[in-house]
Amino acid sequence: MRRPLAAAGSAAFLALAPGLVAGLVPWWLTGWRMHHLPAVLVPLRVTGVLLVAAGAVVVVEAFVRFATEGRGTPAPVAPTEQLVVGGLYRYVRNPMYLAVLALIVGQAALLAQPVLLWYASFVTACVVTFVKLYEEPALTRQFGAQYEEYRAAVPGWWPRLRPWDGV
Repeated sequence: MRRPLAAAGSAAFLALAPGLVAGLVPWWLTGWRMHHLPAVLVPLRVTGVLLVAAGAVVVVEAFVRFATEGRGTPAPVAPTEQLVVGGLYRYVRNPMYLAVLALIVGQAALLAQPVLLWYASFVTACVVTFVKLYEEPALTRQFGAQYEEYRAAVPGWWPRLRPWDGV
């Protein structure tokens, strides 16, 4: 896939998937209304801001990486031509999913809306199920031994301390 097409597809999927999961649904659940917090818990809001900011940066970086390094999109209908193993993918196999969860948990902290923690739990269960039942088998079929080597070396959910420099 040519990079401009990959970039356009990635941008569309960014708006569709993370935009829906970490934007529209949290808004539906909360109206993005902030609940009152006692002064002692104000650092919770700061933590929320940091999680939202970090999550947004990681999601955008991952989508750019899929278009540039992978020459494709994160969408299953337009997958990458190359296995994406650079950037944060050298530390953890699923930084995009972790970033989306950080966005949701960050909103929960920022807005003091516990309903978003329940929602984050639901999203986590859905994502882990999707990764195990669809994504990992699909990547194994598409990239074979290259993905198996990567999968054996880089954890799925808890980042390595040092970057992997294989493949």
